[in-house]
Amino acid sequence: MTSPFTTTDAGAPVASDAHAQTVGADGPIVLHDHYLVEKLAQFNRERVPERVVHAKGGGAFGTFTTTEDVSRYTRAALFQPGAVTETLARFSSVAGELGSPDTWRDPRGFALKFYTTEGNYDLVGNNTPVFFIRDGIKFPDFIRSQKRLPGSHLRDNDMQWDFWTLSPESAHQVTWLMGDRGLPSSWRHMDGFGSHTYQWINAEGERFWVKYHFTTDQGIDNLTAEAASQLAGSDADIHIRDLYEAIERGDHPSWTLHVQVMPYAAAATYRFNPFDLTKVWPHADFPLIKVGTLELNRNPENYFAQIEQATFAPSNFVPGIAASPDRMLLARIFSYADAHRYRVGTNHAQLPVNSPHAAPVHSYSKDGAARYSFAAPDVPVYAPSSRGGAHAEPGRAGESGGWESDGELVRSAATLHAEDDDFGQAGTLYREVFDDAARARFLETITGHVGGVRSADIRERAVQYWTQVDAGLGAALRAALSVTAPVETGQPATSALPVE
Repeated sequence: MTSPFTTTDAGAPVASDAHAQTVGADGPIVLHDHYLVEKLAQFNRERVPERVVHAKGGGAFGTFTTTEDVSRYTRAALFQPGAVTETLARFSSVAGELGSPDTWRDPRGFALKFYTTEGNYDLVGNNTPVFFIRDGIKFPDFIRSQKRLPGSHLRDNDMQWDFWTLSPESAHQVTWLMGDRGLPSSWRHMDGFGSHTYQWINAEGERFWVKYHFTTDQGIDNLTAEAASQLAGSDADIHIRDLYEAIERGDHPSWTLHVQVMPYAAAATYRFNPFDLTKVWPHADFPLIKVGTLELNRNPENYFAQIEQATFAPSNFVPGIAASPDRMLLARIFSYADAHRYRVGTNHAQLPVNSPHAAPVHSYSKDGAARYSFAAPDVPVYAPSSRGGAHAEPGRAGESGGWESDGELVRSAATLHAEDDDFGQAGTLYREVFDDAARARFLETITGHVGGVRSADIRERAVQYWTQVDAGLGAALRAALSVTAPVETGQPATSALPVE
């Protein structure tokens, strides 16, 4: 078989792969050697800026199959009985940079792109059902407190615990993080959550509030702190490797999707604020309803093109799915898409991995760097127009949601509900979900991490933080801090949701 000849990026044949043009045999290299300049200039630019959070990750393609009938709740095409939708999943750690170990204690990102017949639907969540804050205005401050000091460029327990103890709404998520599920053994062995409350709208226009739960069919499996620390040094890419190799050998991981559904009007009087990202809805109140199965069965052909450049944004809705008054969700609807425009480019949605695979695009977006799709010369680039072109169809798009004009609902969501406090659900998680062994490991973890705090004032606040979660836990932590040296030092404690 004849090998193809090398060309420039413009397709012209190249004279040599090995030798730059020079003046004479040993003279200086000439600037007009355009192939040399092209190679070096492209090499200098072959990385895009890494994600500020969720920088380290991996992913795969697969399908989502709707096995149940949930059409009474949503008209979305991908959730109609029997629908099979191509899907891309990206998993990630959150606090670490691009080269950080996969096994640091951290929430894990769980981002999905559904290539539906009605356009792309993105669901961007974590392996935890809650988050550290409930209002997007605090997000930049939170992330900076979990990253690195500006002077020394080192991670800092004082900075983390200073923010957490001054933000009591973080208690529920920090309890998840410091528990066993803060160290999943692999992406295949962890659950995924949409985390936010979303809105489903059926064909009759009825509205419901929903939460997404993806339960791993492989079973939950976690690492000990010792094993995670060892793997960080011996195989920093173990989660990327595990997913890739499992799919290569035909061991395709899968998750079963369930949703919790709340009647629209129930949100105003529910005992917790149902739009508060730091809260869960107990299953006893709203049982899980099965929807279908996510299976990952195809590895990317090129990591950079299909995973690093993949962009996920909660602004990507489809008919039958809409936003809720969740303050974090509303902030993310702006921030994610804006991050992609900066990081990948203004035309990031035209890249094959991000463009719709099962629906046509008739957009009035125009020009910008790296644009390569465009309308025919006789198609107008504005609307309304007397010369044809695409036009909006409100009936096809469906309702936007309607809660924006429901003043009573919005006011109710902003008020204190019967059992709304920052520490109650964290205490329930610690007392009623963790068993005795898990509680012992939890105490060891927080003892080590709080033990790394140098400030006496912040350390005392951390003890009070856990005392409000559970009085016995706070007393045990105080006692342990007086005799126990720090553990897991040098590892970041946490991170956050954006930016996929």
